[in-house]
Amino acid sequence: MKRFIIFISLYLLVFFTVVFFSYVHAEEFYAKAEEEWTIDKFKTLSYAKVSGEVTHGDSLNFFILPTEKCEKVYNTFTFYTWEKPNDIKQLLHQHIPIELNGEELTAKVEVVSPFLMGYRIMFSLGTYPVKEYIYRLHNFYKEEKKYEIRIVDGINFKASKYFDITINSWKLDKLVPSVLEASKLCKEIKNSSS
Repeated sequence: MKRFIIFISLYLLVFFTVVFFSYVHAEEFYAKAEEEWTIDKFKTLSYAKVSGEVTHGDSLNFFILPTEKCEKVYNTFTFYTWEKPNDIKQLLHQHIPIELNGEELTAKVEVVSPFLMGYRIMFSLGTYPVKEYIYRLHNFYKEEKKYEIRIVDGINFKASKYFDITINSWKLDKLVPSVLEASKLCKEIKNSSS
């Protein structure tokens, strides 16, 4: 009986130790996942991007090019889908209906590419002057307390035919410093190619 109690005690000690450390590591993981920005350069462009909250692999991107004197930002976002309709490529260069925090807009499909077991679709929200746009977007985010895009049904377009998950959101608390850092990288690219 004494061995049984010792065995149970050791088992419970190990169990609670594993649970405790799993909880601690999960808290660290979710704290990091809240808003993780990547700021980098690639050949002839710099960018800042943040991962989605619903689908982490979806990103909200801000591309800055030296050919535009580092003064414009290309705002894009990606959605991954498991859906595999035969006509998914026909979305290329089409304006798809979306809602941005409930406001109806469209986003242009720039890229449709096979990815893992589905497709990654890149949408464009447009090109804007860097500083004016990011400060306006920052103020919009502060006021709305969210940045959420939903792909919605439209004329001759059924969102669920192409997308299994039609919504994602991104945290933009670090938008301004992240895009300004990408802008500095763009200027470095521009100066090194002069």
